[in-house]
Amino acid sequence: MLVTKDRRSARKTLRGWALSVLQEAGAIRECEEHGWMQDRADPHARERAFDVARQEPPVGISTAAAVLAIAEVLETIGDTCPECPVN
Repeated sequence: MLVTKDRRSARKTLRGWALSVLQEAGAIRECEEHGWMQDRADPHARERAFDVARQEPPVGISTAAAVLAIAEVLETIGDTCPECPVN
């Protein structure tokens, strides 16, 4: 039997939304081996993510809160995977 869950409100998943937007814009990527998110340091991709936040924030979330969510997620992601060996 197929069971469906109600969608969570945007407030509960704002970080998840921001991660998704950043990944779709190409601003971050996932380490293929360990799953950690990595900042690609691409200013154009970052700007695309901020544009999405300004133009299409989640339902019930202000534009300012959506932009802030993108910025906060970017602040927490490094450019290297903490588990990958350093070359």
